[in-house]
Amino acid sequence: MVARSTTFYYGFRRYILFSCKYVVFLQAMAHEWPGGRSTRFYDFKVQTLRVTKLCNTKEIVTINKMFPGPVVYAQEDDRIIVKVTNETPYNATIHWHGVRQKLSCWFDGPSYITQCPIQAGQTFTYEFTLVKQKGTFFWHAHVSWLRATVYGAIVVYPQTGVPYPFKYPYQEHIVILGEYWLRDVVQLERQVLASGGAAPPADAFTINGHPGPNYNCSRNDIYKIDVVPGKTYLLRLINAGLNMENFFAIANHKLTIVEADAEYTKPFTTDRVMLGPGQTMNVLVTANQPIGKYSMAIGPYMSAQNVAFQNISAVAYFQYLGAVPNSISLPAKLPSFNDNLAVQTVMDGLRSLNPVNVPKEIDTSLFVTVGLNVNKCRSKTPQQNCQGTNNGTMAASMNNISFVKPTISILEAYYKKIGGHFTEDFPGAPLRFYDFVNGAPNNAPNNTQAINGTRTKVLEFGSRVQLIFQDTGTVTTENHPIHLHGYSFYVVGYGTGNFNPQTANFNLVDPPYINTIGVPVGGWAAIRFVADNPGVWFMHCHLDIHQSWGLGAVLIVENGKGEMETLPHPPADLPRC
Repeated sequence: MVARSTTFYYGFRRYILFSCKYVVFLQAMAHEWPGGRSTRFYDFKVQTLRVTKLCNTKEIVTINKMFPGPVVYAQEDDRIIVKVTNETPYNATIHWHGVRQKLSCWFDGPSYITQCPIQAGQTFTYEFTLVKQKGTFFWHAHVSWLRATVYGAIVVYPQTGVPYPFKYPYQEHIVILGEYWLRDVVQLERQVLASGGAAPPADAFTINGHPGPNYNCSRNDIYKIDVVPGKTYLLRLINAGLNMENFFAIANHKLTIVEADAEYTKPFTTDRVMLGPGQTMNVLVTANQPIGKYSMAIGPYMSAQNVAFQNISAVAYFQYLGAVPNSISLPAKLPSFNDNLAVQTVMDGLRSLNPVNVPKEIDTSLFVTVGLNVNKCRSKTPQQNCQGTNNGTMAASMNNISFVKPTISILEAYYKKIGGHFTEDFPGAPLRFYDFVNGAPNNAPNNTQAINGTRTKVLEFGSRVQLIFQDTGTVTTENHPIHLHGYSFYVVGYGTGNFNPQTANFNLVDPPYINTIGVPVGGWAAIRFVADNPGVWFMHCHLDIHQSWGLGAVLIVENGKGEMETLPHPPADLPRC
């Protein structure tokens, strides 16, 4: 018990000392970690910060001038109140990624889905309860591409006296994977969308904001964990990257996965893991190698064809006490950038810790294709605006419909019955079936166009939903990390090729329970959940370029019966568009 309390206490205390002027109130702490079901207040100021990285100095948007931003610490069932004040000229919102927002959809955070952005000089207070949730989550901006720098961890501990389902680690460390751009990311998104073409690769990958020694002017811009020989460490891995999926490995050390997307898993030991943006994973690492300095590295996983990407690894150090300070670090072995098998191996190993209650009967079955499109050029200046494949404009879609965000929030329009901002006709299946993976239309842009629309799918409260995501080969097959707001879901099956109900193998005993699923490249994934949380929930690819191109849709879950199944009225300070 002592190790648990002190590790948490000192991590917490360091955080308070570092940012006490920003935290309005935090539970007073002696040598015990905080009592459950308390309320925690945080004060988030959206502020610009001057940073020098990669030989360049620029202003980035942050929370409280911290990069990565402040950690939100809590316990299962705690209430969280975060006052967000926007002191920048940019629109801002914060999404609490993985938090299921039970009856608190108004505070979910995606811009134009559940709220209008918090404009310059405005304030909005987020309030939600971590109902039966614990583990590693994160928060990030959910407007334009601001989340490139506006992100931070959420660490939710079990209730007092409830142990981890594995031996208590000597220490815990948060390890956030990111991407860093030298350009202004808000302008970058505008320019990329205006060009009709692809997004340029990031200038660097980062680990806790540090690129590491492989990049220019970064020899001293390195994150380091000092470790005691023989001790076991819990690493809370978070992929906060914008447009890239990443492999992570530590030289000569095994990683044992014990949690994925803030739900316990059966322990699974591997040499490396892959996280797409939006995914979190807790891994145990034992310092059982000869004393030395070992690289912790992240590199690219790029499953698409003909896409430029950053291929220089970000490196941090896993350094044993007693190691020679300036010694060369042992390099980590990362898979090659297109190693689909390495990704599948990790996916195959993910199982819920205990048998789970998966919906066996299905009320609503949806089949959703995910993929890219090329639309015909409609510009009078095609050289500037039609830089996609064959002089078209790039797009992305679900069931061949590119999602267009409205000018007010869908939740507000739905709740107040304001017409004209969205329709309720998102199709439950593609308009036509064909060989999605190998026979997809590819005569761009003549037969690769998507329909634009702000379409939603309405689900009855309590309905048991099965959703098949099918990757398509239009433009290129690719692994898409699809995130569903407001829910976690059981991944009951996945495979390569086209989904075939006759041959698909489903795990209905102990499937992983996650909130972001990497739909396999040229393959499919099947998820199940019970629609028991009323509200308007965004479902989208967590590669921001794909989201900007329209790879998303909205699920509206109707109210059930009585107060505990009904969405409350909007907060008084809900931002206006």
